[in-house]
Amino acid sequence: MGRPKLPRCNCFNPGVKYFKPQGIPLCSLEEEILFPDEVSALKFYDVDGLDQTQAAKEMGVSQPTFARILKSARKKVAQSIIDGKAIRIEEF
Repeated sequence: MGRPKLPRCNCFNPGVKYFKPQGIPLCSLEEEILFPDEVSALKFYDVDGLDQTQAAKEMGVSQPTFARILKSARKKVAQSIIDGKAIRIEEF
């Protein structure tokens, strides 16, 4: 059994739940799920321009943990664009 997850600071709520390719019904698409910590990591690093150390402090995690979260989020977004999948953003 692994360690229990520590609570993270997810200070950003995007206000949307889905992104999808235009012209294809949502019911016929596969979806990738972005978790709240992944959305926060994308915002802090790619939108706000914080470096990984600063962003990790904002989220209350270590820099290596932040790097893993960011890598996971970017992979999901890229995979969705390349394969034409919907992106579902989990609730906070």
